[in-house]
Amino acid sequence: MANVVFLLPAWQAILLCLLFAVIYVGSLYVWSGAVKDKNSLYYTPFMSEVICDHPEIIKKRFISVSFVCVIVPLILWSLAKNSTKAEANSILEWLGIRFWGVIPAFIVPLFLTMVLFLGPLSLHYLDGVFRLYLEAKYWTTSVKNYVWLRNHIVAPMSEELIFRACMLPLLVPSLGPGWAIFVCPLFFGVAHFHHMIEKVVQGQAGVADALKQSFIQLGYTTIFGAYSAYLFLRTGHLMAPVIAHAFCNHMGFPAFDEVFGYPPSVKHKLMFLFVLGVVAWIFLLRPLTSPLLYSNDVYRM
Repeated sequence: MANVVFLLPAWQAILLCLLFAVIYVGSLYVWSGAVKDKNSLYYTPFMSEVICDHPEIIKKRFISVSFVCVIVPLILWSLAKNSTKAEANSILEWLGIRFWGVIPAFIVPLFLTMVLFLGPLSLHYLDGVFRLYLEAKYWTTSVKNYVWLRNHIVAPMSEELIFRACMLPLLVPSLGPGWAIFVCPLFFGVAHFHHMIEKVVQGQAGVADALKQSFIQLGYTTIFGAYSAYLFLRTGHLMAPVIAHAFCNHMGFPAFDEVFGYPPSVKHKLMFLFVLGVVAWIFLLRPLTSPLLYSNDVYRM
């Protein structure tokens, strides 16, 4: 496979990334339908309403997102220029699909992200959630659940492919890695605004509340997007941010309020572990994402 480079002006790279985001989010809304059973958890009286957790809607979205995950990389490939320069790589390498360093890419970023979530993981231990992971029934039930499959497999893989692997090859050459890490997550954060529409349409929240919730979500998804982009560029592997994304989806937003429900002695230990996790993550971030660990000579930063 020929080695290629991307030489687009910054404004073109940004517009293309916006196009990729629109295509991805748009693929979620090509389906419409209604559930007529009034006893169903997913009851929707109008054909224009779409319940995102309905199994049939999730399956249809799997199809459309899979189509996008083929089309967008093909668009990216069509923009590549053949080159023999040192910075040229195959299209698969630009997408973070490589053999060398793949084992550390599966393990180290997950460990690093678990360090960041030391506090929430401690809460899981105290709440007895860890015991569930030792039960075979938990896993057999999970893999049959479309919401679980979406949150832990399809969403992390498809979103990281489109929002990181297909955008960063365009942004890094035109903006540099630093600005690319800053700009790339903005598309990811804004793309999550479609949840606001679903909440309003389904009557889950008023416009003002839905907007407020969406801005909060914009904040933490943008922060995660920056972390994910950093992982991708430092490791040169798509699986590094995919694993971190799946883990973060599983953990959800940290339940800080739960900490205050424990007795003072336990509460103070938990607060310490929350802070310790963040501090340890800051100190470990750069050494544990050293490109040398992942044989990464694709993205040099």
